[in-house]
Amino acid sequence: MPIYEYRCLSCGYQFEEMQRISDEPIKTCPKCGGPVQRLISNTSFILKGSGWYKTDYTSYRKEEHKKSSSQENNKSSVNGDKKSTKVNK
Repeated sequence: MPIYEYRCLSCGYQFEEMQRISDEPIKTCPKCGGPVQRLISNTSFILKGSGWYKTDYTSYRKEEHKKSSSQENNKSSVNGDKKSTKVNK
């Protein structure tokens, strides 16, 4: 459940309340009974770093590395079979 932060407009008391999203916002201060305002505050949930795309996961990178290595091996074996046909005049 989200934690909502409130501040009393009369006495300035600031408090937090754990509520469901569907619950009505608190309207009165628990200390003085005055009107309260719900505050918008920073969340502790931070999204940073990699891992958002398929290419960011290590298993995907390993598979791509294996594919590129096998393709390079195939190219080198094909190129190794060709003989130089350089003609000197």
